Amino acid sequence: MLAASETFIRNQGTALTRWQPTFLGATRVPSAIAADTDVVAYPDTPAGRRAFLRLRLTGESPRLTNLLAGLRPALVHAHFGNDGWLVSGSARRLGVPLVVTLHGYDVTRQPDTSGVRGVRYRRNLRQVFDRATLLLAVSGFIRDRAVALGADPAKVLVHHTGVPIPAAPSTATPAGPKQWDLVFVGRFVEKKGVDDLIEAVGMLPDRRPRLLLIGSGPLEQPMRERAAALGLSATFLGAQQPAAVARHLAESRIFVSPSRTASDGDSEGLPTTILEASSLGLPTVSTYHSGIPEAVLHGETGLLGAEGDRPALAGSIARLLVDDELRTRLGRQARRHVVENFDLRKQTCLLESLYETVAGRAGLPVPDQPGHPDSALPAGR
Repeated sequence: MLAASETFIRNQGTALTRWQPTFLGATRVPSAIAADTDVVAYPDTPAGRRAFLRLRLTGESPRLTNLLAGLRPALVHAHFGNDGWLVSGSARRLGVPLVVTLHGYDVTRQPDTSGVRGVRYRRNLRQVFDRATLLLAVSGFIRDRAVALGADPAKVLVHHTGVPIPAAPSTATPAGPKQWDLVFVGRFVEKKGVDDLIEAVGMLPDRRPRLLLIGSGPLEQPMRERAAALGLSATFLGAQQPAAVARHLAESRIFVSPSRTASDGDSEGLPTTILEASSLGLPTVSTYHSGIPEAVLHGETGLLGAEGDRPALAGSIARLLVDDELRTRLGRQARRHVVENFDLRKQTCLLESLYETVAGRAGLPVPDQPGHPDSALPAGR
């Protein structure tokens, strides 16, 4: 508890108004969004490490069951299928309903793992599907993947987590000058397509836009070296705290998120960073990948292209760089789209209605159109 990239988990919990959250994790990690009030099941001691190993190997843990019993939750909401499996045994023993949010790699890359690890993971995932009262998918693509892997379609609903919506810029106090033409925020891993971004910017013939890259990961150093070799005006800031990310987004003209399916099958669910950028009025250049078309409407809130198509990516970037009117219009419509469909407060209100249904053991709403987010969510109460 709690990785710096998982602000969406913290934001969702703290946005609850009718339910009181307790944040429970297996271990504590150094992170700007970790909190002293987080409950950690397995301290970094020899006994704690042995107990956590037992949980990972068997899915059972008296320590976790006793801890959960002491907290006396009305339900458990686990994020990611693998973590849902770790807590599912204890929740089942205590008769506590389990809600699991599926985000991406937990139903894309991990189930495709080869050998014994893959067999074991797919078995565990099926147990999560069986034990959970409700499965929430962050996009229609992720819902379809879960169903293809054996989840009961009646149990799987699309629910967008949402992002906090900042106040609209005042016409009396317009935003300050834009320091960056392009901004990328994300982990430097294959599925984020940051190498496609670097190469696409290198294709632009007439200008070298000011490119800001925020994040870290195994591909960061190779991307620094490639950007330097291409002579790009690229600034790498490494990982940043949420407030700093928001400030840099507000200082930028265009958000770029060229996601693609990685060679090991890893895919996005629906990148929160796109929603955060859109909430600040930035148009997004991205790809037809996973749930991204639910957040970026091509020609309305941004521009989309095929995964890995670097010339198309360069063309979309160039188009928005030179067309101020189009860039402004798409950014304005992007904010409106997020306000209407991805507002954290609205989405959390819907989530609480689902909690009340699950805790009351009532029948779950069934979407009329599987995978379509608007049909999968009940009205808030």
